[in-house]
Formats: sequence, structure tokens, C-alpha cells
Amino acid sequence: MIRAYIAVGSNLSDPVTQAQSAIEALKQHPDLKVVGVSSLYSSTPMGPQDQPDYINAVVAVETELAPLALLDCTQSIEQEHGRVRKAERWGPRTLDLDIVLYGDLVHQCERLTVPHYGMKVREFVLYPLAEIAPELVLPDNTALQSLLAEVDRNGLTIWSS
Repeated sequence: MIRAYIAVGSNLSDPVTQAQSAIEALKQHPDLKVVGVSSLYSSTPMGPQDQPDYINAVVAVETELAPLALLDCTQSIEQEHGRVRKAERWGPRTLDLDIVLYGDLVHQCERLTVPHYGMKVREFVLYPLAEIAPELVLPDNTALQSLLAEVDRNGLTIWSS
């Protein structure tokens, strides 16, 4: 079994419900065993600022799925939640599921890059990840805690109703 970490993000169509539903879909998937779920976090948009704030989380799963099969799984869940892929980068979305880590694998192809290319500078990934895996060391031997010391929280807060 491989431990993978999946970042969850949403800022459209009731983002809290979208994130919770996506987490539930991961829990129900027969090829995944969810072993950790962070709190939900509220964050400002990374891209254009004329969009709603995001709800983010990170989910730890154990799986025997190959990396691209796991990507197919996450993209299927996105589509079930109304995700429409547009050319606009970092625009609003109903659901975004990103594989940020897949064991110690370092892999890049047209469809997937792991570790996720932007994870080291994204507070909305690092803080939820640290909540469920505080001692994590990335495949390049960077300690997660050292990244937290370098990245600003940018107003990131744990979401509460």
C-alpha cells in the first residue's frame, strides 16, 4: 500500500458541502483507505482576487492504485461534483482534488507531477498537511516543518460554521 496525500479545494456551489462530499467520496471508494483528514480551512484565492474564498483540506489515503489510476479516480470525483476544466488558471471551481504526494515517488508526465509542483509554497496545502502528518519528510528530504517556517499563512484559518 502507498500513502498518498490529496489536497481538496472548492470555492463555488457551497464549498463546505463540496469539500465534505468529496472527502466522503474518497472514503467510499473501494480502492482507497482514508487514514487521515485535516480540518477544513478557509483561504483567500491564489489567482484572480475577484472570486470567493476557498475551503481547503488534505486527505491521507492508502492505496494500491498506480499514480495515474489515482489521478483518474480523483478526476472522476471532480466531475461528479460539477468540475468543468477551463483554460483559466487558478480560477473558481466547484472542486479541485490534487495529488500532492504519492509515497516517495518523484514523477512527472503530461498528466501528473508528484510531488505537486506548487505544494512547497501553498499555505492552504502545507498547514492542513502538517495537521495530519506533522513529521512528514518530502521525497527530496525536505522536512514539512521547515516549509511551514518559510511560508506565510496569508490569512489561512480553520473554518468554523
